[in-house]
Amino acid sequence: MRIKSYYANSVEDGMAMARTELGPEAMLVNSRRTSTETRHLGEYEVVIVTDLAAAAELDESAVMLPPTGTPGGRAPRGDRLSADVAQLKKELEGMRRAMTRTAFAPAQRPASPEISDAYASLVASEVEPDLARDIVSASESRLATAPAGGAQESGESGARFERALAEELESRICVEPLLGRSEARPRIVALVGPPGAGKTTTLVKLAVNYGLAGKRPVVLLSTDTLRVAAAEQLRSFAAILGVGFHLTETVGALAQTIEENRSKEMIFIDTPGLAAGDVADFGGLVQFLSGRRDIDTHMVVSSSMKSADLSRVVNSFEAFQPQRLIFTRLDETGSFGPILNESVRTGKPLSFFTAGQRIPEDLEAASRGRLADLILGGQSRRDQSAA
Repeated sequence: MRIKSYYANSVEDGMAMARTELGPEAMLVNSRRTSTETRHLGEYEVVIVTDLAAAAELDESAVMLPPTGTPGGRAPRGDRLSADVAQLKKELEGMRRAMTRTAFAPAQRPASPEISDAYASLVASEVEPDLARDIVSASESRLATAPAGGAQESGESGARFERALAEELESRICVEPLLGRSEARPRIVALVGPPGAGKTTTLVKLAVNYGLAGKRPVVLLSTDTLRVAAAEQLRSFAAILGVGFHLTETVGALAQTIEENRSKEMIFIDTPGLAAGDVADFGGLVQFLSGRRDIDTHMVVSSSMKSADLSRVVNSFEAFQPQRLIFTRLDETGSFGPILNESVRTGKPLSFFTAGQRIPEDLEAASRGRLADLILGGQSRRDQSAA
């Protein structure tokens, strides 16, 4: 397979140049505007792929080894195309990983395979490139200052670096799996966040695990009058659990209901799911929750959100002044870097994780080791166990 870039003032001109040189089989795989350094070559870089030799080999092998049930001894054209596409994806993925490793290498010296692979692994988990570079560099420094214990085999050296990477990553993670503000009683917890983040089910999980399980009197409050039957859903949960429930349609009613339930040990407040542009319309609720020093506000967000969208949503809820972040739906993503990115960016600790709809099982207190495991694909715990 042959991959080549052409520079031209338009994508069409680049394609024309490629087909003149490579023939009509040339296929466009990417195009982008050129950088400042290569602008003199043309406005666009056009990436072309062709594989005439491989196609010929496929044709020959199809004649020599006719597939079962295929007349004429030739492989179906769709099968050959699928094989070509699969091979192309494999080679492009290899190029991407190679380019990611190269992106880490400092200009003054080449990076070792362990360091380059660690950087590529973090970026593949969607850790921000600058943060990933900082973590890997700090891991290298951490390893350099650690006692080596004599000569090291290459495999043992790699394992030591992986342990240093896991330790450095965990040191960047801040967790506070707590409910309530200082010693205030009752402990009052409010959950805020966008629609569909899982606030209501998370609130019920917290009430069961940290209220009922400890035989603490609990009451559930709902301020959600936006979503159809939202309050009824929470009322049903309360009935099943045998705890009190109140729907408060105004901020004044919410304040009064809190005062009336001062005898409870834990008060949980469910709020409406708000889109980024709707927060300003709930100024009364924003002012109430952000102004009360006895209310512990957690922001609930889905871990499957992209980093850019996650940052935008968290910024929009900053008016509520949430103290901690709860990430839900860990079972719906394979990239956990955005959780770390947002915690580091905002300086807000992580409080709880959820990974499913089961109540109360699918809730866990956030921990450094757990998130490091998720980002590193389970390597963290294995390395520390080996150590």
